[in-house]
Amino acid sequence: MYKLLRNILFLFPAESVHHFSMKSLKLICKVGFLKKLIASQFTINDQRFTKELFGLSFKNPIGLGAGFDKNAVYLNELETLGFGFVEIGTVTPLPQAGNDKPRLFRLKKDKALINRMGFNNDGAKVIADRLREWALVNRQSNIHHPPLIIGGNIGKNKITANEDAWKDYEICFRELFDCVDYFVVNVSSPNTPGLRELQDKDSLKKILSNLQHINRAQKNTRPLLLKIAPDLNLAQVDDVISLAKEIPLDGLIVANTTIERDKLQTTKDRLQSIGAGGLSGAPLREKSTEMVKYIKENSNGAITIIASGGIFNTDDAKEKINAGASLLQLWTGFIYEGPAIVKKILKQM
Repeated sequence: MYKLLRNILFLFPAESVHHFSMKSLKLICKVGFLKKLIASQFTINDQRFTKELFGLSFKNPIGLGAGFDKNAVYLNELETLGFGFVEIGTVTPLPQAGNDKPRLFRLKKDKALINRMGFNNDGAKVIADRLREWALVNRQSNIHHPPLIIGGNIGKNKITANEDAWKDYEICFRELFDCVDYFVVNVSSPNTPGLRELQDKDSLKKILSNLQHINRAQKNTRPLLLKIAPDLNLAQVDDVISLAKEIPLDGLIVANTTIERDKLQTTKDRLQSIGAGGLSGAPLREKSTEMVKYIKENSNGAITIIASGGIFNTDDAKEKINAGASLLQLWTGFIYEGPAIVKKILKQM
């Protein structure tokens, strides 16, 4: 059924379809019995899938990665589809429109996407207010069920110079602190000019040390994670491992989108017409898994890993877990496999 719907949806621009689909789902879920019907079809409530991590209770280990619900608009709907956690953002201090459209492209032959969204979001204050309103309404009404875990993925505004980037991360951290369950520092998106330069060890240390200093001064701290690029060389990964232990971080998200275009079935002409952007989906699976395994082994298992990249089915999920991941994040797989993907993976696990 979804394959037929997907074929129709894929006739239209990717970003427009994303907004149309989620707005339609949101409208349907406003009708109580329809929301319950959808939840009964796509949600598995089984304590065997519960995962205790970072002092948090995840009702299952499959989450939705940042970039899908940038502005925390669709949390109820995504919970209805069975996700154990949702990472909102990337959030920046000031609202920004992102890069020019079109900026999201499908590579159907490769089961992949290319995006150059550019951290389009409503800004930290608006998103924080939205999260507070959501929590007030939903967490009180779901007192008999584990709450949906919300991660806050934070970044810098495009206009902020790299030497001042630490200030942007601090603004987002403080603004969202009472609204999210964990934080992810995003310095690995290829779509904000110069951002990946912040993966340099000294730049990273300044950002992360400052956030952890603020964190420790709070009554209840928040888990702090770092999202890294799959394009780092081994020396850079070793620096990340060393820094993660030194700060210390609560974990790593492995990995963001790649700028590489190797071994794709999509024609070179098509890739050239699309242009720059981060590649996600099936072509990233192997590279992401190798990085998860490397970090797990070379940290002696001391670093908790959330794996992201090329997860489409139960075999992909098991591969990441066997490599050393504790939690999983979907994104492109959700687009290609449809709303039943979480349930399908969990049932076969």
